Amino acid sequence: MKKVYSEKDIEDLHRSGGLGSIPADAVITPSARDRLNELGVQRAKRAGGGAAAPSSAGAADDGGIDQSVRANSSKADLERLFNSPAVHELKEQICDVGRRLWQRAYVDGNGGNLSIRLTEDVVLCTPTLVSKGFMKPEDLCLVDLDGNQLAGVKKRTSEILMHLSIMKAQPKARAVSHAHPPYATGFAVAGVQPPTCMIPEIEVFIGRVPIAPYETPGTPEMGLKVAELVDKHNTVLMENHGVVSWSNTIEDAYFKMEIVEAYCRTVLVTTQLGVQPKQFSPKHLQDLLDIKQKLGVPDPRIGLKECELCDNDEWRPGVTCAVPAKGGESASATDPEAETVVKAVTDEILNRLKG
Repeated sequence: MKKVYSEKDIEDLHRSGGLGSIPADAVITPSARDRLNELGVQRAKRAGGGAAAPSSAGAADDGGIDQSVRANSSKADLERLFNSPAVHELKEQICDVGRRLWQRAYVDGNGGNLSIRLTEDVVLCTPTLVSKGFMKPEDLCLVDLDGNQLAGVKKRTSEILMHLSIMKAQPKARAVSHAHPPYATGFAVAGVQPPTCMIPEIEVFIGRVPIAPYETPGTPEMGLKVAELVDKHNTVLMENHGVVSWSNTIEDAYFKMEIVEAYCRTVLVTTQLGVQPKQFSPKHLQDLLDIKQKLGVPDPRIGLKECELCDNDEWRPGVTCAVPAKGGESASATDPEAETVVKAVTDEILNRLKG
């Protein structure tokens, strides 16, 4: 069985000088891979090889991206990076995720945007005024961490400042996805935070989903409001706007969008069934948080006491309908006095009609 390396395992190996002992076929968790990148360690690609020595300045990373290119590099170097085979592959990934967002009705018109951080201060992103369902690799743009466009024929997305704010605040955020999936966006518009302790998958891969206060899309203020939450959360609802998620790959950022949308839809269906939703216990949530910690996924609830978990006191599912039990009294019992008045009025109307 292949050994799985978590971020903690990488830290232990780093302290002991044993990073070179990682097998080439080992399974590396996303957070562990990020830590390897932070340490400048490249995984060996051939069978039998361990982790290579720290890469030298200017070398390509594990994905073939030339890390020596910076926002202030020459125009020729930026164009070389932008048109390299490795970046073209990432462009294809962004276009594929864009099509998925559009096909699932998570975006409409030219809404939504995607980005991938290529080097220390160079980011690949989607263009403005282009449907995510019909993007082509040549439509994408290159920007610096201030949002200045470095390459690309089309103009960059107007909401790139939010993506960049997330990347600055959260070093592990290599890819960012923003869309408007209707069920999750409904929660954001209502200002209702989705409840917890109902479905295991969202607890492990996302956790409690916060709501960032509304700011005008495309402004620095909006980016800062979201960035305040990404230290402990990988998915955020944006009040009166939509959803944004981050990860180390654009596909995984998209997966988080799918997970939160499916969860919000399930919660909404549950509240329409006329019964109190069932929750699993704080002990069961603690088991999931233990798994989450091993995977290196952030969650502000890690370390809390069990009595502090599964707190849904502010959750109000809204109006529900239920059929009264057989033999039970109707919710609106008959008022004899009202019945007498109605009968008198009815008789008077009928008498006048006869006359």
